[in-house]
Amino acid sequence: MGLEEPFADTGLRWPRLYRGRLIKRYKRFLADVSLDSGQIVTAHCTNSGRMTGCNQPGRPVYLSLHDNPKRKLKYTWEMIEMPTSLVGVNTLVPNRLVAKALEIGQVPELAAYDTVAREVRVGKGSRLDLKLTGLGVPDAFVEIKNCTLVDSGCARFPDAPTTRGQKHLRELARLKADGARAVIFFLIQRTDARRFGPADEIDPDYGGILRDVVEKGVETIAYDVAISTQGIGLRQALPCVL
Repeated sequence: MGLEEPFADTGLRWPRLYRGRLIKRYKRFLADVSLDSGQIVTAHCTNSGRMTGCNQPGRPVYLSLHDNPKRKLKYTWEMIEMPTSLVGVNTLVPNRLVAKALEIGQVPELAAYDTVAREVRVGKGSRLDLKLTGLGVPDAFVEIKNCTLVDSGCARFPDAPTTRGQKHLRELARLKADGARAVIFFLIQRTDARRFGPADEIDPDYGGILRDVVEKGVETIAYDVAISTQGIGLRQALPCVL
């Protein structure tokens, strides 16, 4: 579970982390934690999904502390320690990590691009995470999805029905039809997956739309991570089995 040396400089460093035990996660965005110091705090949970398989009460968790006076909750839930892997649960991490990896050329599938723009408007009321540009290649639009659910070695997305995720797939298919590259990038914030596949039993519509847009030329990329209490970085590409 350690952050291997090649990722130490190319990944993201955590701020100081505070270890504790999860008491409960509730109202989607709140988690009560008993810190090792004995203090009980309520932490912000950025993950709006069900977090199936990574929200068990009693498991060790790691929080970051923020001193912004405008924040109601000073702690943010960053990771949970599961039996086979640390799991990153902060959904703000994937965009930052993938964008950095692309900027330093760490993703061979997208190595032809030298400029990365974030939060790009692609239609009325619609945005995608990244737009990549490079000399002599069509623009590439990338939507990044955070994946924390693993079942029998298969990373799965989504862990809750997502009409927003379905909309992103349709936007990517439209951009592909207009001549751009269109990529859905699944970032698996844990180390115990061997492949990726859609969670059809959770959101069959998403799985069906994903297969349809892939047939139309939308590309899928899945990477897992090296993760420790020091930081997180991309590790290796995993096969996408649709």
